[in-house]
Amino acid sequence: MRRAHRVEQVRAAEAELMARLPEGTLMQRAAAGLAATCARLLTRRRGRVYGSRVVVLAGSGDNGGDALYAGAALARRGARVTAVLLAPGRAHADGLAALRAARGRVVLEQEVGMADFSRADLVLDGIVGIGGRGGLRPEAEPYARAGRRGVVVAVDVPSGVDADTGEVTGPALRADVTVCFGTYKPGLLIDPGASYAGAVQLVGIGLDLPPAEVEALQHAEVAALLPVPGTESDKYRRGVVGVAAGSATYPGAALLAVAGALHGGAGAVRYVGTAAEEVVRRFPEALVTEGGPAGAGRVQAWVVGPGGGEGARQALGEALASDVPVLVDADGLTELGRLGPQALAGRTAPTLLTPHTGEAARLLAGAGGSAPPAADDLAAARLATARRLAVAYRATVLLKGSTTVIADPGGAVRVNPTGTSWLATAGSGDVLAGLAGSLLATGLPVLDAASVAAYLHGLAGRHAAGAGAVAGAGAGAGAVGVAGAPVTALQVAAALPAVWRDVRASAEVVAEE
Repeated sequence: MRRAHRVEQVRAAEAELMARLPEGTLMQRAAAGLAATCARLLTRRRGRVYGSRVVVLAGSGDNGGDALYAGAALARRGARVTAVLLAPGRAHADGLAALRAARGRVVLEQEVGMADFSRADLVLDGIVGIGGRGGLRPEAEPYARAGRRGVVVAVDVPSGVDADTGEVTGPALRADVTVCFGTYKPGLLIDPGASYAGAVQLVGIGLDLPPAEVEALQHAEVAALLPVPGTESDKYRRGVVGVAAGSATYPGAALLAVAGALHGGAGAVRYVGTAAEEVVRRFPEALVTEGGPAGAGRVQAWVVGPGGGEGARQALGEALASDVPVLVDADGLTELGRLGPQALAGRTAPTLLTPHTGEAARLLAGAGGSAPPAADDLAAARLATARRLAVAYRATVLLKGSTTVIADPGGAVRVNPTGTSWLATAGSGDVLAGLAGSLLATGLPVLDAASVAAYLHGLAGRHAAGAGAVAGAGAGAGAVGVAGAPVTALQVAAALPAVWRDVRASAEVVAEE
């Protein structure tokens, strides 16, 4: 599992460790790990470190010091290292001295620095560290816009990215690789910051950290949560998920939600709604009932809202009146936004909301009585948005998007590391809703059900698109890309058994090793 800590937590852990170590030890550990990563990258790209052109963009403070010390280590291996000082009067003195002692070159003129930047084989971004807020300062902005031929390695966090939130409020320098120290930072896992970070590599420096506020599951954790029937199981003991979806206008939503639910581990899927005939024709194993949730019989979880149209309000009310977990999606969220958080008051069973940012805007307006905030603003602050919704509705929230963020009202947050932009297709969210509801019906806690569903759904999208697997057992898991080809939502649902098997098989291999 990837665990990410806020800057405040990292600073406290660093201070505690530095008090027990000789001065400068912690920076030397970080710089050594950074230099080792850079050396591997140069060897992979050019066959050797010797003779490589390296540029260090050094700002003020410890982040610049880390970069300068790493540059010195590369210079001692024969690289031609140039340090461009963006804050000459505040450059890290010892790091600068180490670079000069290793015969590194130092330039103050930004025109010269820009020319070196464009020709470099590797650039170390040590402009702004984890404490930085806002976009790049004017003297650094040109580097964010300039073309480059080499790989850019960010030191702890790409300059211009908020380490705590992933927000990017101005110019930022896009990295190919980010080397972070001690722990992951939330902003490296959540868009838009994650899209600036490239491949993220962790260097341990010995920090003793508190429990993380933000987590990202990987194959091993997901495999451990997947429901597996026992020898005494039957379809009812495995759980029955109810799906109230579809309408005369959107009958396909019912089919897609049921398709996702059939692959989520529950023993049976009970469908209610106007598309019963279409559902049973396509999925004869589904149990179908016309009408609403109130008269459907016992289930262990409800999925309400996909394509529900005008019937969504009644279905939502009947499902919320039950004593089982309820997942609210699509048209159900629109109705919930009209009703506000009071619609969930008194519920003792968990509620899971699965909005995209447009639906999140309507939910927040319903919670505060004001005009809906702009969806683009909510997308730019995904972590804050998910947390606001979870607190306002006292429900777990799965905020869909380029980075799916799952937040519960107690403050726990998980981000999903899998997926592909090909999942931005009609009906994909209906499949996700059915899948998550099915996992809820098996008895998984709501945070786990939402996290596992997002993970498998992202993998299934990649599998269906032919974009390749995500190696979830390793530190580099979760790269979201555009490789592959367009997919349909039904293809995503059809890929779920394959990725389910892959996750379990991969975890078993890791366990044997």
